[in-house]
Amino acid sequence: MRAGPMAPRLSGAAMAADSTFGRRGPQPRRAPRRWYIPGMRIALVGQSAFGESVLRALAGAGEDLVGALCPPDREGRPPDPVKTAATELGVPVLQFRRMRSPEAIAAFGELSADLGVMAYVTDIVPREILEAPTHGTIQYHPSLLPLHRGPSSINWAVIQGDAETGLTVFWPDEGLDTGPVLLQRRVAIGPDDTTGSLYFDKLFPMGVEAMVEAVGLVRSGTAPRIEQDHSLATYEGWCRAADVRIDWEMPAIDLYNLVRGADPSPGAGTSLGGAGVSLFRAGMRRGDPGGVPGEVTGVDDGGLTIAARGGSLLVGRVRPERGRKAAAYDWAREVGLAPGDRFGT
Repeated sequence: MRAGPMAPRLSGAAMAADSTFGRRGPQPRRAPRRWYIPGMRIALVGQSAFGESVLRALAGAGEDLVGALCPPDREGRPPDPVKTAATELGVPVLQFRRMRSPEAIAAFGELSADLGVMAYVTDIVPREILEAPTHGTIQYHPSLLPLHRGPSSINWAVIQGDAETGLTVFWPDEGLDTGPVLLQRRVAIGPDDTTGSLYFDKLFPMGVEAMVEAVGLVRSGTAPRIEQDHSLATYEGWCRAADVRIDWEMPAIDLYNLVRGADPSPGAGTSLGGAGVSLFRAGMRRGDPGGVPGEVTGVDDGGLTIAARGGSLLVGRVRPERGRKAAAYDWAREVGLAPGDRFGT
């Protein structure tokens, strides 16, 4: 089972029309058992900044952290932030290249945890680790499951024009983001949101808070296990550069969503004079584009204006092939870009 983001897809309109769990609302598999777990022992499995933030938040809430499982150190690279935080907090650190290894499974079991907390994991977590804690494992996923299962759920929500997204804390099973839901939080996708702004400004901080809340619900014995409506499920794989190649015949709104959904990574790609370039920090203007799709109609210190079908795409930053991101205006001056030039050539 892999954590986090990343099949047929529902349109944004269909997503807005239907509840995540269907018209009858979420249906609990069974009434939650009620108990209270004093001194609940927690083992965190996570990595990167999100895993670190969840670890620190749990420590700040006074939770009993008995171990942190994170990726091994890499030569020439700083240690994972989870390791750094755990070391500072005095939490035992476990590092294994593969969580499926017998050594990782045995070491995790020796923690005698009451609850496992998965906070951004890219390795496959075996059933033996998921089920080792007395009360199971909970996991964060940045979408409203069962929508957008998979590793790039935020990208695809923006690219597909969804009006809202959110986060889910759920009980992972052996499927990919298929386990019962513990809690969800919704958030609007603003007209100027990118994948980056949705994650860093909204879903990241909300996710940290939600994980702390979910741990409290498990401790109090009130954490539900709400079965997902699998008939509403959508799945998308990793959002890669090949998936966000610009087709200048796309309607302007779809093109705008594509660029926003690929910002900051992997970047919506096109070409100019045979050289590749990715576009970022997009805006859109409806109305007469003043040129054929892909044609540059304006260059000023605010960036580029590019004609599209039914409107214009405004671009504030670019990344040339084998280059770094730069202000679109500076790049345009450097390469001699002028109105009348056309992308996609």
